[in-house]
Amino acid sequence: MSTTTEVMSTTEIANRLVELCGKGEFETAQKELYADDAVSIEPHASPAFEQETKGLAAIIEKGKKWSGMVEEYHGMKVSQPVVGGQSFACTMYMDVTMKGQGRMQMTELCVYNVKDGKIVSEQFFM
Repeated sequence: MSTTTEVMSTTEIANRLVELCGKGEFETAQKELYADDAVSIEPHASPAFEQETKGLAAIIEKGKKWSGMVEEYHGMKVSQPVVGGQSFACTMYMDVTMKGQGRMQMTELCVYNVKDGKIVSEQFFM
């Protein structure tokens, strides 16, 4: 009896990411879908975040830091993914109240690259 593990396709990964992020389950998505050496790229460096974060553990920590900055989530929408080859993109809209900054709405274009059944990079555009 063979015990082969099937590698998820880019479309399957894209759909699963959209499903989990739509429920606000970012860390679950990262642990389940990201490669250990994944890279996260922000539009620009900020006082809160480096422009580039390397490694799954560091990406998870970045997510925890973001969550700690949010006072309240008012809404979130994630578009259906557009898949092309080993990459996919979706938009994420968030309506949040940030600690000490008030309520804001933001939309990001999120682009992901997949290799060997895992997300190896994510890049955000605002």
